[in-house]
Amino acid sequence: MFHHDAAPSRPRAVVLGGTGLIGRAVGARLLDGGWSVDLVGRDVRRFPPGLRARGARFVAADRADPAALGRALGTGADLVVDALAYTGRHARTLLPFLGDVAHTVMISAKAVYVDAAGNHLNSATPPRFDAPIREDQPTVAPGDMDHESREGYGPNKVAAERVFLDSGRPVTVLRPSKVHGVGSPNPREWVFVRRALDARPAVFLSGGGRGRDQGTAAANLAELVFAVASRPGARILNIADPDAPTALEISRIVATLTGHPRDEVLLDDTRVNGIRPDGQAEPTLGRHPWEAGHGILLDTAAARSFGYRPVGDYAATVAAPVAWLEGLARARGTTEGLFDGGYFTPYFDYAAEDAYLRRARGA
Repeated sequence: MFHHDAAPSRPRAVVLGGTGLIGRAVGARLLDGGWSVDLVGRDVRRFPPGLRARGARFVAADRADPAALGRALGTGADLVVDALAYTGRHARTLLPFLGDVAHTVMISAKAVYVDAAGNHLNSATPPRFDAPIREDQPTVAPGDMDHESREGYGPNKVAAERVFLDSGRPVTVLRPSKVHGVGSPNPREWVFVRRALDARPAVFLSGGGRGRDQGTAAANLAELVFAVASRPGARILNIADPDAPTALEISRIVATLTGHPRDEVLLDDTRVNGIRPDGQAEPTLGRHPWEAGHGILLDTAAARSFGYRPVGDYAATVAAPVAWLEGLARARGTTEGLFDGGYFTPYFDYAAEDAYLRRARGA
């Protein structure tokens, strides 16, 4: 084994993307298990103080810079966790440094899977999987278009997987679903937490709130990383929470955690994007992040065969990120602008909600 000089009796892990949602959860779990942990990131201000206090080390490096990667890995490691491999180029950049690494874990995504008709998570036609998805389900073809685009995300992830798995190195590829946890840049639960903090009178849900798109708690993903960390091999494993609540159930879980009394306006299936009482389209009314046309579930039997056991179900694992979101908003004194960018734009059309309620109450 390769060891960190500061702690020769402990195995050494290097986490690329170590200050992000997945990286910090993985780092915490490995520390719990007695590992020496180096968290690699670009901005030391994002280094969680709790992990620093527990002995994790921050290493400043840009994932795209080969020289910086080499310095971060040093003379070798027992485990490298790559939470930032989005393209084949990313994977090829890391490969030359894996000769002295006992085991590598790449974080991929369920977005790689296609159904019998060739549809995937980001295609114009939503995919339909008639059973929980196994690791041998077909995937999109590898590609090298813009990995930040809807069309390019899955193909680029497949390209990265192929580079790693074809290298002959012991690389475990993990395919999570919607990852949730403390530190998420786009925490989906914010659509309900913000409504609680803003004391909104109602929650609107398209499709009757039946949308079901299974999540993966960062803590559960980290638990699987720990389970396979000392078992090098080339493999692909799905990772998801043990349950898959609907959007309505998720809204109720968050309402309970935040103490938010509110009405539920469940728009029927003809109102996938919302229809106002006067029949006019309301594109944002009822939108939410779990709008899967058909339920998307992952089969995690292979992960369990490695001794993985989930830390908790959705309700148990979402409590910490909900509290984190409440704390962020209270520290700022406002919910406005807390998560800027386009992701949440469709989800907070309060004017449309208020107009709907006025018309409904005036009927």
